[in-house]
Amino acid sequence: MSEPRIEQPTPEVARPDADAALPGGRKDYGRLPTGPVPVEQTARHADAEEQPVYEWAPTTDTLPVDDTRLAPWALIAAIVALATSMFVGWGIPVAIISVIAAIMSLRRPVENREVAVWALVLGLFATLCSAGWLLWAAMQLENLG
Repeated sequence: MSEPRIEQPTPEVARPDADAALPGGRKDYGRLPTGPVPVEQTARHADAEEQPVYEWAPTTDTLPVDDTRLAPWALIAAIVALATSMFVGWGIPVAIISVIAAIMSLRRPVENREVAVWALVLGLFATLCSAGWLLWAAMQLENLG
């Protein structure tokens, strides 16, 4: 196999300067692309100067108040699941829902943490009790067949 031959560029090809910029780039652009951009008013109407300019400030009466609570509902679901799991194993869906709701309420800063922890503990205990009932029922079905 022969060595590849590299030819010199033809005279039509222009040699770039030592500090050649990328195509499409401005040479006077010196700011970082993530730097703050000044916001200026570009157009003013003649009657806009006559009207007073008010600065915007949030009012406290229009701010939405987050008054929804998930922890009490998780605790109620955990208590229902625990009461159900003492007799049958079919309370496991409610127990799992209460555990998920308790975890979600623990992640929210507006929730009552004590109620959420109680809901989590009772929901986990109800899940274990229901799983125990379902496991016992599965073993009883094996004995029958």
